[in-house]
Amino acid sequence: MTDTKANYDPHRFRTTVPFYERYRLGYPEGLIARVETETGLSPGDAVLDLGCGPGTLSIPFARLGMEVLGVDPEPNMLEAAAAAAEAAGVAIELKRGSSFDLPPGIGPFKLAIMGRSFHWTDRTATLAALDALIVPGGAVALFDDEHPRTMENAWRRKLEEVGRRYGRAEEPHIRERESGSYRTHESYLLKSVFNDLVRIAVVVRRALTADDVVGLAYSLSTSAPHKLGQRRAPFEADLRAALAELSPDGRFTEIAEMGALIARRG
Repeated sequence: MTDTKANYDPHRFRTTVPFYERYRLGYPEGLIARVETETGLSPGDAVLDLGCGPGTLSIPFARLGMEVLGVDPEPNMLEAAAAAAEAAGVAIELKRGSSFDLPPGIGPFKLAIMGRSFHWTDRTATLAALDALIVPGGAVALFDDEHPRTMENAWRRKLEEVGRRYGRAEEPHIRERESGSYRTHESYLLKSVFNDLVRIAVVVRRALTADDVVGLAYSLSTSAPHKLGQRRAPFEADLRAALAELSPDGRFTEIAEMGALIARRG
């Protein structure tokens, strides 16, 4: 199994920020509202957003009236989150840190949320740390997006194919995911104190252009601009060529299941 701490890079997303903000799918309001109901949140409750990025989850929960603390190791992400919160007219507290070095003196929280970030942590240690920070009756909610293998999402397979030619398959987290030793989030949760699981999901559809797909590629850690370096231009050329073969008019469709895996103490 991958040594998560040894492969931890706090600045993995440092050049992805403008692409992450613009091209990643946001979480639907309906999904956020259902998580609020399922977890019994009330305005004023404290919420920890661990790996908050540019505020993708922090801001929607702040809009509901929660006291949100966003934690992220990347200063560029924290700056983006602060700017986005100001633009949205909500207040969120932001601190630099990660699951490996949580800011001192934080908590307690009614809910800890993570959007596409749990797999970057030492999941066993993170759940143990959250057990000490989450109040009785509180919960953990892991947000993600899954893309079914449907015709509309064929562009994603093209993106992965091109990415493999530029080192995607050598990334430790990709190697682990494709190995026989990989364990899902559910596997870790069921062996933790947070072993009472419920999943909520909303299916969304959106139109994309080739430019959108390229921007999405640059939001990924495996093809971040600093990761590609001098290979960025040939990577983009190869990706655009593959996309043009799939759709000469440069129009694509994305279908995704936007979900939240809610875990309470069993």
